[in-house]
Amino acid sequence: MDDKILDVLIVGAGISGVGAAYHLKTRCPGKRVAAFEALDSFGGIWKVHTYPGIRSDSDLYTFGYRDKPWTGPPIAAAEEILTYMGEFIEENGLAPLIHYNHRITRAEWSSDDKLYTVTYETPDGEHQVKARFLWMCQGYYDLDKGYTPDWDGMDSFKGEIVHPQNWPDDIDLKGKKVVVIGSGATAATLVPNIAGDCEHVTLLQRSPTYFAPGRNINELADELRRLDIEEEWIHTIIRKKVLVDQHEFTQRAKDEPDAVKGELLEAVKAFLPENFDMKHFTPTYRPWRQRIAFVPDGDIFQGIASGKASVVTDHIDRFVPEGIKLKSGEILEADIVITATGFHLKFLGNIPFVIDGEPVNWNDRLTWRGMMIEDVPNMLFVFGYFRASWTLRVDLLGDFVVRLLDHMDKLGAAEIRPHVPANVRALERMSWMDAVDFNPGYLQRGEHLMPKRADHPDWQHTQDYWHEKDALPVLDLDSETLAYKDANGQTVGHEAADAA
Repeated sequence: MDDKILDVLIVGAGISGVGAAYHLKTRCPGKRVAAFEALDSFGGIWKVHTYPGIRSDSDLYTFGYRDKPWTGPPIAAAEEILTYMGEFIEENGLAPLIHYNHRITRAEWSSDDKLYTVTYETPDGEHQVKARFLWMCQGYYDLDKGYTPDWDGMDSFKGEIVHPQNWPDDIDLKGKKVVVIGSGATAATLVPNIAGDCEHVTLLQRSPTYFAPGRNINELADELRRLDIEEEWIHTIIRKKVLVDQHEFTQRAKDEPDAVKGELLEAVKAFLPENFDMKHFTPTYRPWRQRIAFVPDGDIFQGIASGKASVVTDHIDRFVPEGIKLKSGEILEADIVITATGFHLKFLGNIPFVIDGEPVNWNDRLTWRGMMIEDVPNMLFVFGYFRASWTLRVDLLGDFVVRLLDHMDKLGAAEIRPHVPANVRALERMSWMDAVDFNPGYLQRGEHLMPKRADHPDWQHTQDYWHEKDALPVLDLDSETLAYKDANGQTVGHEAADAA
């Protein structure tokens, strides 16, 4: 990078960062924009995760970008997603904006200069760049290392312990007894994809997870293609239908949990042998309190039915030289143990932020609409939905950022901060998410990293796409919660008008 000041620095070139670059390039052509990516290519988790069968657990008609039709199967492999992203970058001329092997290590804001000084590392050393606005697009995964609990006796195990996130290229599963620990989408993906290579693979879970098996096709999309409907129209129609169907299902999971639970279990049961003990796939919580993974063609259940795989529901007592000893006393023999036990949550890539010399502790501050932070200037972050595709929010926030930057230009504002009004300061500060509503392990482990919320629509992340798709486009940019200043530090906008 040269020494010119950036108008917007995008941090990350995964699904969010590439989407952000698209919105700014196509709709803010006068802005000087760059995206810094720590990896050597785009894709984020889709580049880093290389375990067998790695695939989306969101359908690509909604996980794909709004302005690029998806033409493949609803559930796609990582390679297909990377190809799609590469086409999106090429078609929209985004490549010159993206700088790879640029790892940001610090961001410091100066109120006097109305600029961030961003320190970053490349293979040739440490550098700095100045930026007027930061758009944080790193997702919420710690891409360096997956989460593995510290079980007793792990050092005594004579076999190999592998986390899917750090999948070794040279692993040999042929003829091996393999135990996969976990119950989520990663475990459900791994088991059928390695079962053919192993002597036997056992899914070991502490408690079951809900799965939604089904055919990996979209019959309506296929019919529209048969009728020669344009792909742009197909994408729009199917995207809307999937969103409506998902919304109705989510609402039913809240309103009719027992009925939805029964439907999910019956769908699983259809793939399993008669008299199979369904305790292994019957969670104790209501549907959608944690993510529900789609299982294309019921592949994991087919593997169990064929005898190539099995499932055990029990707690781990400790590791032993020959495998894993369970609380029941049973020993699962293993040559290789795969810990599909989740990931470490990161907030804003764990990049240290400093404002006028003072370090920022995110957990001490409220979130504004799940995209900005209390009294943190000129910074917006992407945090997607748990019950809908992440990319939906990328596009909504793209619209918002463009509108916000235009508004700042019209005001002559060089700074914007979400400011907590007195009536909100009096409210209780609560954890980022309501644990009764949604409580996956990674979020519980990482709650201390996240900003707080309050019982007010401005100061929380609703996690509701259907609300935000209507609310975000009409958010009042002159709201009392948004404070603007010009380059000289003078208040502009509604506050200045009120004072006058």
